[in-house]
Amino acid sequence: MSKLLPKKGRLLVAEPSILNDNSFNRAIVLLTEHTDNNSVGFILNKPLEYCIKDLLPEIDCDFNIYQGGPVEQDNLYFVHRIPQLLDNSIEVANGVFWGGDFKQLKDLLNSGLLEESDIRFFLGYSGWDKDQLEDELSGNSWFVTENNFENIFSNDEESLWKNKLLEKGGNYKLWANAPNDFNLN
Repeated sequence: MSKLLPKKGRLLVAEPSILNDNSFNRAIVLLTEHTDNNSVGFILNKPLEYCIKDLLPEIDCDFNIYQGGPVEQDNLYFVHRIPQLLDNSIEVANGVFWGGDFKQLKDLLNSGLLEESDIRFFLGYSGWDKDQLEDELSGNSWFVTENNFENIFSNDEESLWKNKLLEKGGNYKLWANAPNDFNLN
Protein backbone atom coordinates (compact mmCIF):
# COMPACT_ATOMS: atom_id res chain seq x y z
CA MET A 1 0.00 0.00 0.00
CA SER A 2 1.53 3.29 -1.06
CA LYS A 3 1.79 6.22 1.29
CA LEU A 4 -0.59 9.10 0.73
CA LEU A 5 1.01 12.41 -0.09
CA PRO A 6 0.03 15.65 1.65
CA LYS A 7 -2.78 17.44 -0.12
CA LYS A 8 -5.25 20.19 0.75
CA GLY A 9 -8.12 18.57 2.68
CA ARG A 10 -6.15 15.56 3.93
CA LEU A 11 -5.18 14.96 7.54
CA LEU A 12 -1.74 14.78 9.08
CA VAL A 13 -1.63 12.34 11.98
CA ALA A 14 1.21 12.70 14.47
CA GLU A 15 3.32 9.58 14.62
CA PRO A 16 3.88 8.09 18.08
CA SER A 17 7.57 9.00 17.61
CA ILE A 18 6.81 12.67 18.38
CA LEU A 19 5.04 12.06 21.70
CA ASN A 20 7.33 14.52 23.49
CA ASP A 21 6.57 17.42 21.12
CA ASN A 22 4.28 19.72 23.11
CA SER A 23 2.60 21.28 20.09
CA PHE A 24 2.00 18.15 18.07
CA ASN A 25 1.77 15.29 20.58
CA ARG A 26 -1.18 13.14 19.41
CA ALA A 27 -2.25 15.86 16.97
CA ILE A 28 -4.53 15.55 13.96
CA VAL A 29 -3.96 18.44 11.53
CA LEU A 30 -6.37 19.36 8.75
CA LEU A 31 -4.31 20.64 5.80
CA THR A 32 -6.07 23.73 4.47
CA GLU A 33 -3.32 24.59 2.01
CA HIS A 34 -0.53 22.58 0.42
CA THR A 35 1.62 23.96 -2.40
CA ASP A 36 5.19 23.50 -3.59
CA ASN A 37 6.19 26.42 -1.36
CA ASN A 38 4.30 25.88 1.90
CA SER A 39 1.66 24.01 3.87
CA VAL A 40 -0.88 25.36 6.35
CA GLY A 41 -3.23 23.49 8.64
CA PHE A 42 -5.07 23.47 11.95
CA ILE A 43 -4.90 20.99 14.82
CA LEU A 44 -8.40 19.54 15.20
CA ASN A 45 -8.07 17.81 18.56
CA LYS A 46 -6.51 20.26 21.02
CA PRO A 47 -9.27 22.28 22.71
CA LEU A 48 -8.19 25.25 24.79
CA GLU A 49 -9.78 26.55 27.98
CA TYR A 50 -11.37 29.48 26.12
CA CYS A 51 -14.53 30.16 24.22
CA ILE A 52 -15.22 32.88 21.65
CA LYS A 53 -16.72 35.41 24.06
CA ASP A 54 -13.62 35.10 26.30
CA LEU A 55 -11.50 36.50 23.47
CA LEU A 56 -14.08 38.66 21.69
CA PRO A 57 -16.57 40.01 24.24
CA GLU A 58 -18.64 41.64 21.47
CA ILE A 59 -19.58 38.14 20.29
CA ASP A 60 -22.11 36.42 22.53
CA CYS A 61 -21.09 32.84 21.82
CA ASP A 62 -19.56 30.08 23.93
CA PHE A 63 -18.14 27.86 21.14
CA ASN A 64 -14.78 26.36 22.09
CA ILE A 65 -11.49 27.56 20.69
CA TYR A 66 -8.78 25.09 19.71
CA GLN A 67 -5.01 25.33 19.50
CA GLY A 68 -4.46 25.58 15.75
CA GLY A 69 -0.70 25.31 15.97
CA PRO A 70 2.42 27.09 17.15
CA VAL A 71 2.43 29.87 14.50
CA GLU A 72 0.72 33.26 15.11
CA GLN A 73 -1.03 32.14 18.27
CA ASP A 74 -2.42 35.63 18.80
CA ASN A 75 -4.58 35.33 15.66
CA LEU A 76 -8.00 33.70 15.46
CA TYR A 77 -8.82 31.49 12.46
CA PHE A 78 -11.87 29.45 11.58
CA VAL A 79 -12.81 26.49 9.44
CA HIS A 80 -16.47 25.81 8.67
CA ARG A 81 -19.07 24.12 6.49
CA ILE A 82 -21.35 27.11 5.86
CA PRO A 83 -19.95 28.82 2.73
CA GLN A 84 -23.44 29.87 1.68
CA LEU A 85 -23.53 32.13 4.76
CA LEU A 86 -20.00 33.55 4.62
CA ASP A 87 -18.72 35.44 1.60
CA ASN A 88 -15.10 34.88 0.56
CA SER A 89 -14.84 31.39 2.05
CA ILE A 90 -12.07 29.26 0.58
CA GLU A 91 -12.92 25.64 -0.17
CA VAL A 92 -10.53 23.15 1.39
CA ALA A 93 -12.22 19.85 0.43
CA ASN A 94 -15.18 17.59 1.26
CA GLY A 95 -17.51 20.44 2.22
CA VAL A 96 -14.96 22.09 4.51
CA PHE A 97 -14.12 25.78 4.04
CA TRP A 98 -11.57 28.15 5.54
CA GLY A 99 -12.18 31.78 6.50
CA GLY A 100 -14.73 34.18 5.10
CA ASP A 101 -16.36 37.48 5.95
CA PHE A 102 -15.83 38.01 9.68
CA LYS A 103 -18.58 40.65 10.04
CA GLN A 104 -21.11 38.18 8.61
CA LEU A 105 -19.78 35.51 10.97
CA LYS A 106 -20.05 37.84 13.96
CA ASP A 107 -23.69 38.61 13.08
CA LEU A 108 -24.50 34.89 12.66
CA LEU A 109 -22.94 34.03 16.02
CA ASN A 110 -24.65 36.89 17.87
CA SER A 111 -27.99 35.86 16.33
CA GLY A 112 -27.51 32.25 17.48
CA LEU A 113 -27.88 30.98 13.91
CA LEU A 114 -24.91 28.59 13.96
CA GLU A 115 -24.37 25.25 15.62
CA GLU A 116 -20.97 24.39 17.07
CA SER A 117 -20.87 21.48 14.60
CA ASP A 118 -20.84 24.07 11.74
CA ILE A 119 -17.56 25.75 12.65
CA ARG A 120 -14.33 25.42 14.57
CA PHE A 121 -12.16 28.29 15.84
CA PHE A 122 -8.40 28.16 16.27
CA LEU A 123 -5.73 30.28 17.90
CA GLY A 124 -2.68 30.04 15.68
CA TYR A 125 -2.00 27.64 12.87
CA SER A 126 0.46 24.94 11.86
CA GLY A 127 2.75 25.92 9.03
CA TRP A 128 5.60 24.42 7.05
CA ASP A 129 7.99 26.06 4.58
CA LYS A 130 9.09 24.57 1.29
CA ASP A 131 10.19 20.93 1.78
CA GLN A 132 9.81 21.13 5.61
CA LEU A 133 6.68 18.97 5.72
CA GLU A 134 8.18 16.43 3.30
CA ASP A 135 11.25 16.23 5.57
CA GLU A 136 9.04 15.61 8.60
CA LEU A 137 7.08 12.95 6.70
CA SER A 138 10.35 11.25 5.67
CA GLY A 139 11.48 11.44 9.31
CA ASN A 140 8.32 9.63 10.42
CA SER A 141 6.87 12.55 12.36
CA TRP A 142 3.54 12.27 10.51
CA PHE A 143 1.49 10.06 8.30
CA VAL A 144 -1.11 11.32 5.85
CA THR A 145 -4.68 10.03 5.73
CA GLU A 146 -7.86 10.99 3.96
CA ASN A 147 -10.36 13.14 5.81
CA ASN A 148 -13.15 10.58 5.80
CA PHE A 149 -15.23 12.20 8.51
CA GLU A 150 -18.74 13.22 7.61
CA ASN A 151 -18.25 16.22 9.88
CA ILE A 152 -14.82 16.86 11.41
CA PHE A 153 -16.34 19.40 13.78
CA SER A 154 -18.52 16.92 15.64
CA ASN A 155 -15.87 14.31 16.39
CA ASP A 156 -14.72 13.53 19.90
CA GLU A 157 -11.28 15.14 20.05
CA GLU A 158 -10.27 12.81 22.91
CA SER A 159 -10.46 9.73 20.69
CA LEU A 160 -9.63 11.26 17.29
CA TRP A 161 -5.91 10.39 17.31
CA LYS A 162 -6.51 6.94 18.78
CA ASN A 163 -9.14 6.15 16.15
CA LYS A 164 -6.85 7.20 13.29
CA LEU A 165 -4.11 4.90 14.65
CA LEU A 166 -6.55 2.00 14.97
CA GLU A 167 -7.74 2.67 11.41
CA LYS A 168 -4.12 2.53 10.16
CA GLY A 169 -3.63 -0.83 11.90
CA GLY A 170 -0.44 -2.82 12.32
CA ASN A 171 1.93 -1.58 15.03
CA TYR A 172 -0.17 1.57 15.33
CA LYS A 173 -2.79 -0.41 17.24
CA LEU A 174 -0.31 -0.82 20.09
CA TRP A 175 0.27 2.93 20.31
CA ALA A 176 -3.43 3.75 20.14
CA ASN A 177 -3.96 2.60 23.72
CA ALA A 178 -0.74 4.01 25.19
CA PRO A 179 -1.30 6.41 28.10
CA ASN A 180 -0.80 10.15 27.56
CA ASP A 181 1.83 10.07 30.30
CA PHE A 182 4.18 7.10 30.06
CA ASN A 183 5.09 7.58 33.72
CA LEU A 184 1.62 6.21 34.49
CA ASN A 185 2.45 2.97 32.69
